[in-house]
Amino acid sequence: MVNRKELDPNSSPEAAYGAHMRRLRERRGWSQEDLGERLGYSSQHISAVETARKPPTLPFSSKLDVVFGTAGSADSFEREWREIRHGVLLEGFPEYVGYENRAVEIRLYNVGIIPGLLQTPEYARVLAGAAVQRGAITPEQAAERVAFLAERQAALERSQPPMVFVTMDESCIRRPVGGPDVMDAQLARLRDFAELPNTLLQVAPYEIGERRTFDLPVNLLTMPDRSVICYAESQAQGHLDRDSASVLPMLTAYHQLQGEALSPATSMAMISKLRKGTP
Repeated sequence: MVNRKELDPNSSPEAAYGAHMRRLRERRGWSQEDLGERLGYSSQHISAVETARKPPTLPFSSKLDVVFGTAGSADSFEREWREIRHGVLLEGFPEYVGYENRAVEIRLYNVGIIPGLLQTPEYARVLAGAAVQRGAITPEQAAERVAFLAERQAALERSQPPMVFVTMDESCIRRPVGGPDVMDAQLARLRDFAELPNTLLQVAPYEIGERRTFDLPVNLLTMPDRSVICYAESQAQGHLDRDSASVLPMLTAYHQLQGEALSPATSMAMISKLRKGTP
């Protein structure tokens, strides 16, 4: 074949996707033009995806699954696309987000940074940019991470939004991220969040010391059937737990933390003082 580019499926997830697509296409004896006609895309588009010059999309992947008969199988292109899409997320988190979109109550606890659902775009971009500088992710993955966060936030703006409880360690609001302007806008976002009728925001102050019940971020979801799901993460991995025997004690610990935290009014007073530059 003239100008056939050899593919290294191990070079990137996109390259593996392209190699998979070419393998199934050639197995059927189809040219890029043949596949393009079946999908409704140009042969140039097919070539660009196969050689990882253009990233696949969800609609494109869904059409591939129909054409190749791979929907719901281990060879599903939609599954592969989701792995590419969520490749910068910790294990278990994409599944957690699926539950988050259906939860009737969301309880969040964070240390060190503002919880994602409350972050401004500027704050989120600064954090993602820092990860790029450390070499932890690529610029493209950083942009994807910020876009994914925006999708999570938008998904909560529904006709019957969930009740959202947020308890933040004091370090979340005192740790400077992105400079004064970014932090001022972020603290203003917390104020706006706290004024919503379906939210409760509390700060767990430093002085509660050893009475702080969590040392790592924890998310707890109450589903429509009143079952509770817990997602907890460390620096390197996340864990989704649906076993009530281990989840319910986490819910109890969250309630205990709320009892030790500042009241919503006192929490907002602390945040307002920080915005004014007073300790």
